[in-house]
Amino acid sequence: MKGQVALVTGGSRGIGRAIAMAFAEKGVDVVITGLNEERLNHAATEISSKGVRCIAYRADVSKAKEVEGLFDRVMKEFDRLDILVNNAGITRDNLLLRASEEDWDAVIDTNMKGTFLCSQEAIKVMVRQRYGRVINLTSVVAYIGNPGQSVYSASKAGIVGFTRSTALEYAKRGITVNAVAPGFIKTDMTDRIPAKIRQQILDIIPMGTYGTGDDIANAVLFLASPQSSYITGQVIHVNGGMFLG
Repeated sequence: MKGQVALVTGGSRGIGRAIAMAFAEKGVDVVITGLNEERLNHAATEISSKGVRCIAYRADVSKAKEVEGLFDRVMKEFDRLDILVNNAGITRDNLLLRASEEDWDAVIDTNMKGTFLCSQEAIKVMVRQRYGRVINLTSVVAYIGNPGQSVYSASKAGIVGFTRSTALEYAKRGITVNAVAPGFIKTDMTDRIPAKIRQQILDIIPMGTYGTGDDIANAVLFLASPQSSYITGQVIHVNGGMFLG
């Protein structure tokens, strides 16, 4: 994979950062996006320390013009894109009757529309190359649901259908499209969950522990590698056994 170029949306922290670092360790040049410039620049410095080029680009993936600008920059700097990881996502958790239309629009726009816009731009490039890897981040809650996450679950379930259909459309062009469905992963977000709720979550995970960003990065790395060349339209579940697929 050395010398390839990967774009990781939401790559400045958490799972996205772990994925970007995993690519860098394999010699892949990386572009990361996010909304916090300070965090982006800090992550880019760390990723670059692995001896690869890393570009930090501030972009809201739910805005078509900003996504177009992002891909213009990628092509200007590298003139190619081998791997797209649609990781950027938000959640606005609430019970259905308390969720607002604004909550729905924000989550769907970032999680689903962002995946759509970035995939569209990436596949334009990959079709010309006759090669590409697209990996979308969905979630275990797309399959099992979760009280208070009807909006988030809907967005992640939509990504599963999007992944499968897109995979069928471009399989003959040398492009694979797959997804990774994390379970409960230790991040700064889960660290803010009250201790009692954290324990309740652990009780439903057969392995009895949260996953790590590296666990997700390893699955993404496999799907981006030559070893997965005959795999497309699939979802890899990384959840400690809480959902078996």
